[in-house]
Amino acid sequence: MRRLIQNILLVAMVLTLLAACQVEPKPIAYGEVNCAHCQMTVSDSRYGAELVNDKGKPFYFDSAECLAAYLQDNPEQQEKAAYLLVTDFTRPNQLIDARNASFIQSRELPSPMGMYLTALSDEGTATKMHQEVGGRLLNWDQAMIAVQNNEKPE
Repeated sequence: MRRLIQNILLVAMVLTLLAACQVEPKPIAYGEVNCAHCQMTVSDSRYGAELVNDKGKPFYFDSAECLAAYLQDNPEQQEKAAYLLVTDFTRPNQLIDARNASFIQSRELPSPMGMYLTALSDEGTATKMHQEVGGRLLNWDQAMIAVQNNEKPE
């Protein structure tokens, strides 16, 4: 009986360790974590971003532009990324795949780091909002280039 209990405890410990090492996004603790790029506190739940590497380690960002700048400064992290996530502006706290997101760059929507990048998961919503606020509509690759070239809306 004692041996059975030891085996059950051993299996439980192994399962706990495996669960702790899962490669999946973690919720952003707004107001408690700092941006991995600029070190500012991640505080606006409409603009946060996250990178999860291939080992499951999350890196948090206060904006899509900080995530983009970090990836440009650390290209090996993009290769190791299991997830590149940005927050859907219309659904605060809801992380979406940055590579599939639509971005509006408009002076009407100031983001935390001043690049005016706002992410949206739905292309229809992005197009409608773009018509309302102006600026330009971008995909992730275009947003990366805008950050690299420090392009801001006029």
